[in-house]
Amino acid sequence: MPLTSDADIKALLEETRTIAVVGASDRPDRPSYRVMKTLQDHGYRTIPVNPQITGEHVHGEYVFRELGQLGDPIDMVDVFRRSDAVGEVVDQAIAIGAKSIWMQLGVIDQRAAARAEAAGLKVVMDRCPAIDLPRLGVAKISA
Repeated sequence: MPLTSDADIKALLEETRTIAVVGASDRPDRPSYRVMKTLQDHGYRTIPVNPQITGEHVHGEYVFRELGQLGDPIDMVDVFRRSDAVGEVVDQAIAIGAKSIWMQLGVIDQRAAARAEAAGLKVVMDRCPAIDLPRLGVAKISA
């Protein structure tokens, strides 16, 4: 079952350090742009993933085409994609050994969530970490 309790979600946010933001945008009017900045400001290392802007930079970070290109271990994959595209992202997250999948507000895929959980990943659906960080009182991450 996806994480739903405040205590579980807070614990996940506290143990996370590196977040791949799939669907990150270079457009300031997009939620993924603002959420990625909020995560950085909270102390997380964020790595943008978006095939449409590969090679560009968002908030000072190089944009990768897909999760499989990342060389660093990833704690969380934050998904800014339509629900029908989540399955592929989950499969990539499992392949790279990510520890958790976070599906943004409005993003729900029960079958992909079940695959992720079966592979040992923690799953959050239909929530936003930029909302939950202050709401749950998660302290800034220190280096």
